[in-house]
Parts: sequence; C-alpha cells; structure tokens
Amino acid sequence: MSSVTDLRASATALGPWPGNDPAEAIRIIRGELGDPHLPFLPELPARGVGSDAVGRTGSLLVDLDIDVQPHGWRLVDRPGKDERRASSALATDINILADVAGAEDVSATELKIQLMGPLSLAASLHLHNGERALLDYGARRDIADSLAAGVAEHLRKLSAAVPGARLVVQVDEPEIASVMAGTIPTASGYRTLRSIDGEEVTGAWRLVIDALKAAGVVETVISVPEIEAPIDRILAAGADGLAVPLRALTTRQWEQLAGAVEGGKRVWAGALPTGDPRALLPKTSDVVESIWKPWRQLGLEASGLAGLRVTPSTGLADFTPSAAKDVLTKLTKVADGLDQLAQG
Repeated sequence: MSSVTDLRASATALGPWPGNDPAEAIRIIRGELGDPHLPFLPELPARGVGSDAVGRTGSLLVDLDIDVQPHGWRLVDRPGKDERRASSALATDINILADVAGAEDVSATELKIQLMGPLSLAASLHLHNGERALLDYGARRDIADSLAAGVAEHLRKLSAAVPGARLVVQVDEPEIASVMAGTIPTASGYRTLRSIDGEEVTGAWRLVIDALKAAGVVETVISVPEIEAPIDRILAAGADGLAVPLRALTTRQWEQLAGAVEGGKRVWAGALPTGDPRALLPKTSDVVESIWKPWRQLGLEASGLAGLRVTPSTGLADFTPSAAKDVLTKLTKVADGLDQLAQG
C-alpha cells in the first residue's frame, strides 16, 4: 500500500445506490469520484432479487449454489433462477462499467468493489432445514473457502473492464457484532445461535484477504458497524484498514483507530451522517471538525489525515439519485478540507 506521504484524503461511498439504472449510477459515481477519490461499482438493491448484497456475493461462490426461499437465501444442490439472475445482473454491471470507463478521457486510477464477508454471509444464508448456515461449523468453513475461491475470476473480469485500474475491495460484515455476541436468533426464534470465537472470525477473514491479495487487490478493508466493532480482529486478519461509522465510537475504539493509523493502516471514516435521507447534509466544516477534533485529542499528526478515506455513515439506497450525488459532492469537499489540514 502507498505510504501516507504520497496520499491525499479521498472520498468514496459504501456501495448501495438508489434506483435501478446501473448506467446512470456508474456515470454519476465516476463523474463525481475522479482521482484522488475512489469510484465504486454500485449495488442497486431496488432492482430486486439477486441485486441485494447477499445474492450478489453469493453468486460468486464456487461449488456452492443458492436460491431464494420464503425465509431468504438458501444453500441448494444446483443453481436456480435466482442465482442466475444475480450472476446476470453482476455481469451486466461489469459490461456497463467497461463501456462507461472506456468512453472517459481520463479514467480514475482505482476502482472499489464490495463483497459481503464470510461471517455475515453465513448468517444470511440458510441450510436445507431452515437454520442459518452460521449454526454449522462445516458450513461456515465451506462458505469462507468458497468465497476465497470465487474472488479471483470476479476480479479478473473487473480488471478487463477497467484495464490498469488498481482494485480495492471492501469486505462488508454488517452482522459481525451479533455473530460474535451470539444474539442472532435460530429459525424458531426461541433461542439464539452460539457466539463465534474471535480466532475463527480472524481466520475466515484472513482466508478471504489472502485470496484477494493473491488476485492482485491493492487494498482490502473490512467494513463494520460501530457497535462492538472488532477493530483488533480486523487488523489481526491482515486487512489494510477498516471502514467504520464515527458517530458512536467509544474512546477505546478511537484509541484503537489511532493505533491502526500509527501502524500504517487505512481508516475509512464514516463521517457524513446519512441515516435519514430527508435530513439536510451538515456543513462541510462541521464534518471536517468531527474528524479533526478527536484526531487532535489523540495526539495524531495532522499529516496523517491525508491517509483517510471519508464515506457516508450508511449506504445510499434510500436516497434519490440526485441526493446521493449530493452526498458524493459533499464527501469530496470534506476530503479537500482534510487535505488542507494535513498540509498545515
């Protein structure tokens, strides 16, 4: 990964995007997030089954097939129409990305994609008996192995779509706090699944991260909610950094982030509140200050702000396309403000 000295603060978003027109979405994102910012291949859940995060990542699994049942996505014996629909939507998006990027006079030097991480995927996929795959150690291991095996071909297709672009991967673990706390309910709802040991979590992440690095990815971050964010586990797994909303971080978590920054890791700061799509976006200066104040209090060097990526606190699927574009514009301004502080 690049050293902080040659970095600039940059903006990106977490992946979910409004509407059902991938061409419009990709054009907006690439238009707003030119270098040094990080454009991404959006997820458009409004398109329906297969364009959700579980179906999208599940379609990449090798030797494991999925289909939709009344209770959600389930592991099945052979590919069904829902898996084919997910694969087709993803292939369409990559083709459109190639067309849009190919028509650009100057293309961004990086591209981000999102994958659902192995633990949240296991919590979201069901076994034949209706229980979550998370319940079964063998199923958890198979899902992590299958995901690690499936990323190389996916990344090869992306590299062909945007030749020369450095690939960045965001591994989403939205369920990780519940997975590690043992609060995910069983199918009956009368009890909960037992907590997953931290060593197993780290091992599953390391497996996927190693596969991503072997496939040529230049930066891998694990994205988690702020509640009980297992920052130490993320760093132990060999991730290049982590993405986390800032709003409710504890003092201890801020100290862990400071340690990560000092250790050369990348922090993706979910600094722009986006939980309510109807709310006015805060002033750029207020967002910059929400990062700069704790940064200063922790004794971190201002120059380190240049290594930050800033993101919304949530995905943007519930926004309108024009409001989502406004979010990206705001984030690039926040990144510029951080750069000015970094340069003194």
